[in-house]
Amino acid sequence: MALFGGIEAGGTKFVCAVGTGPDDLRAVTRFPTTTPEETIARVIEYFRSQPEPVAAIGIGSFGPTDPDPASPTYGTITSTPKPGWRNTPIRQRLLEALGVPIAFDTDVNAAALGEYVWGAAQGCDTCVYLTVGTGIGGGALVGGRLMHGLVHPEMGHIYVRRDRERDPFPGVCPYHGDCFEGLASGPALEKRWGTRAENLPPDHPAWALEAEYIAQALVSYILILSPQRLVLGGGVMHQEVLFPLIRKRVQELLNGYVKSPAILDDIDSYIVPPALGDRAGVLGAIALAQREMGAGVP
Repeated sequence: MALFGGIEAGGTKFVCAVGTGPDDLRAVTRFPTTTPEETIARVIEYFRSQPEPVAAIGIGSFGPTDPDPASPTYGTITSTPKPGWRNTPIRQRLLEALGVPIAFDTDVNAAALGEYVWGAAQGCDTCVYLTVGTGIGGGALVGGRLMHGLVHPEMGHIYVRRDRERDPFPGVCPYHGDCFEGLASGPALEKRWGTRAENLPPDHPAWALEAEYIAQALVSYILILSPQRLVLGGGVMHQEVLFPLIRKRVQELLNGYVKSPAILDDIDSYIVPPALGDRAGVLGAIALAQREMGAGVP
């Protein structure tokens, strides 16, 4: 059976692996995201050092990116605020160095695909994967197809309602200030409360506020895309207190408008953590490579 490579290209760290799926994931390595030159060189070294060649590689990248295969800048990280990475043609550099087919999409679209093929969104042809961590991003499949348009979904940069008395914090997004990411990402939590999210106790008021913003965003996704499942990953979502608060608030905000048993009666199975855990991104990248080669991935 052919092997495939996966690259989860995150703003904080890169994850590389080879394999064919969750039960065959080999040689996983992680390293910090530094400069493009140093980081891409480590990716090239990793794949050149593998004992078996890969048939293709998939990249799920932080963004914004150009995900259009017909574009001359396909596979480029574009207007990112990540220092040094703006306009980096990551796919092209790896293609020239490694000489195998390379599929490319956003990191969250890749994770959505991984959960759709092997994880919590199996059987759902329309689903959303949201990551809440260093940044906030969302990927979606609609009718079994990864969602693109002008560029790709930017679910972390929608605007949510902010009660300025309850939350005077102005937000951290360098583009939009108090958009969803500006208010609810890991850096926003740290700057607002003066400590990293993992240091906040379960009864801290941070979590009710965080759940409010996440629930508002999910309601928008539900009303626009009507997903059959919402999968929530990322470091901030490791806080166990969040899922019950979010589910309850989503029901309150929808107020019975969406007449679906999934929301009214079984919301614990509708808003869920990733079944693939922290491997969703790199496994999704492998699924991108398999799709590129027509290797049985739906």
